[in-house]
Amino acid sequence: MQLSVGIVGLPNVGKSTLFNALTRKSVAMENYPFCTIDPSVGVVEVPDGRLQTLTEISGSEKTIPAVIEFVDIAGLVRGASAGEGLGNQFLANIREVDMIAEVVRVFEDPNVHHISGAVDPLADIEVINLELTMADAETVSKRVGNLEKDAKRGDKDAVKEKEVCERILKALESGKLASTCELTDEESYIVKGLGLLTLKPILYVCNKKQGAFNLDEQNDGRWQELLDFFESTGSEHVVVDAGVEHELKDLHEDEKDEFRREYGTLDSGVSTLIKGCYANLGLISFFTTGEKETRAWTVTKDSTAPRAGAAIHSDFEDKFIRAQVVSFDDLVNAGSMAKARELGKVRTEGKEYVVRDGDIIEFLHS
Repeated sequence: MQLSVGIVGLPNVGKSTLFNALTRKSVAMENYPFCTIDPSVGVVEVPDGRLQTLTEISGSEKTIPAVIEFVDIAGLVRGASAGEGLGNQFLANIREVDMIAEVVRVFEDPNVHHISGAVDPLADIEVINLELTMADAETVSKRVGNLEKDAKRGDKDAVKEKEVCERILKALESGKLASTCELTDEESYIVKGLGLLTLKPILYVCNKKQGAFNLDEQNDGRWQELLDFFESTGSEHVVVDAGVEHELKDLHEDEKDEFRREYGTLDSGVSTLIKGCYANLGLISFFTTGEKETRAWTVTKDSTAPRAGAAIHSDFEDKFIRAQVVSFDDLVNAGSMAKARELGKVRTEGKEYVVRDGDIIEFLHS
């Protein structure tokens, strides 16, 4: 399974710098032949220290991480929903991704122009989200119009879809994201085909800059307003310094750590961002491990064992018999798979088993 995150933001907020910092963590393409070769797409490793531990326990020849795809989307300007600037391209590209990483600038630097003339991250968010809601409102309004005739003649499916769409449209027209509507699983399925932008998960990325006036460090009023917004809307955010990681791109890891200490930051926030996107997409990792390779496999939360097996091969789902499962902690404490079996830590699970993050699984199929 491979899901994608679109990097979205106004011009000059650090989107490209962030994308370049992320793609310095790109994985070897030979392990992922399904990946598109495109300069605006980066397939990035999901940081997970458990992989190295399992590699050492199994003496694996190769280690393959879970991955997530980031897409550098054209910058947005006010009026994008009406086609201003690269608006049409911007909106089309967002429809194709599974999640939005919305970048806002939280630093002042006289050498880096802000499109509005002043740094105001909350205002930036309002501009971007307004364009997304306006685009969605147009989409939903057209759908409601198309459903009118069938709904009037009593088509039950049309009546149900129209009711859901009208509820979403009301929220959009009041300036709220479609994701603020409480939808049942059935209702979510009904509107899935509309590809609404504001139904996608959003992680706000607050981009700061080493040596600049950073709003979070100065406890600036604009930073507090931003935090109040995140709290009131239940939104998640991360703080990154993409520039630091970008500047260190060509250094060895040991040298990077030394320079980070000089910069006064041991973590640029990029790894936190990657893991945050992975979690916001509702993804977890299970592992397979042995002498040949240790590998992290991506599945959605609450996947059953057969469904998880499909991440490896469709036969593992269709011809599933049972799975041998041991938790990461139990395997580490045992020191080897053989010892874990001896201690009774390896369990036999059937079709109804729900895979947990960190499970090490061996699938048995017909």
